[in-house]
Amino acid sequence: MKFICIVVGLALIVIAGVYFVLPADQLPAFLPGHVAGEARVHYKHGIASGLVGLVFLVVGWRMGRP
Repeated sequence: MKFICIVVGLALIVIAGVYFVLPADQLPAFLPGHVAGEARVHYKHGIASGLVGLVFLVVGWRMGRP
């Protein structure tokens, strides 16, 4: 369970980076916020994904402590 939380947390942080770097029309189609022809960046999606990723990392880290 600890390993799964850490992997999910890291994946969400990578997805947050994708949201900050790519505009909406270049996002992969499976990510929420993909809009054809729109050049703005989805900062709120990136912030939310990053925060949830950090929560998963903290939960995974706390699981291994006695």
